[in-house]
Amino acid sequence: MTAANLRGELRMREPMSRHTSWRAGGPADRYYRPADRDDLVEFIRRLDPQEPILWLGLGSNLLVRDGGFRGTVIALHGVLDHIKEVSRDGNVVTLEVEAGVHCARLAKYCAEHQLDGGAFFIGIPGTVGGALAMNAGAYGGETWQRVLSVEVLGHDGRVQTLEPSAFEIGYRTVKAPVATPCYLGAKLRFEYDPALEAKAEIRELLAARKAAQPVGQPSCGSVFRNPQGDHAARLIETSGLKGYRIGAACVSDKHANFILNTGEAKADDIERLIQHVQQTVKEQHGVALHPEVRIVGETGVAA
Repeated sequence: MTAANLRGELRMREPMSRHTSWRAGGPADRYYRPADRDDLVEFIRRLDPQEPILWLGLGSNLLVRDGGFRGTVIALHGVLDHIKEVSRDGNVVTLEVEAGVHCARLAKYCAEHQLDGGAFFIGIPGTVGGALAMNAGAYGGETWQRVLSVEVLGHDGRVQTLEPSAFEIGYRTVKAPVATPCYLGAKLRFEYDPALEAKAEIRELLAARKAAQPVGQPSCGSVFRNPQGDHAARLIETSGLKGYRIGAACVSDKHANFILNTGEAKADDIERLIQHVQQTVKEQHGVALHPEVRIVGETGVAA
């Protein structure tokens, strides 16, 4: 790949601990922050078709192992960051939201414009692109409940607009018809309600989150999906795992489905703690916990 005429920033051997909310992880071979959408598409078209790609938003649902990522990380937060209203039909409002928009910003936009159905995004600690990739949700809402269409960029550099029917959508899972897709953005549907007290609702949700979760400490948010009919946090807590540590990785005393980096935790500490929680809950409750967090990269220490 040649860098001529590309306008973004390319870094080699970039430590991923700088770009994940856990503040852990080894280096990526290449790290690219495109200048804009056109630059992103051009960059993808120049990559080797076999090059492993890791799409990065806020790094809030990601653990990169200590050996690093053998491929190219592409950072979208702060690049694809526009929200605009594109249609209004009665009380139905369609927003065009780019993938790099912080979910909290989308929630606040909905509140300011009295759009019902967007408040739950305040509880998702990532970008819209990441929320689309995993059908992220909070407070009873899920991302794909609001999707009218998505725009994806394939590994071949081709941009497509697809409807939800082209995807297999489940609880915290999305199976796309495109290999290694990058979500450039989506059209999302909300309902205009002039009587809506959305700002008050968001304040209440933020207060509830602060009371129940270890806000402000390095974590990835919820580590495990909730098993059907139960809560991962309850299973972990009743297994006696609150406060359990491996190295500087610790199960939160405040919310058992959070694992914290209490200092200089290695990715290996965090991954081994995830595995210990899974094993213990399985032994005590007979329930297999499945991580929400994506774990990528090489084990060991980067050379």
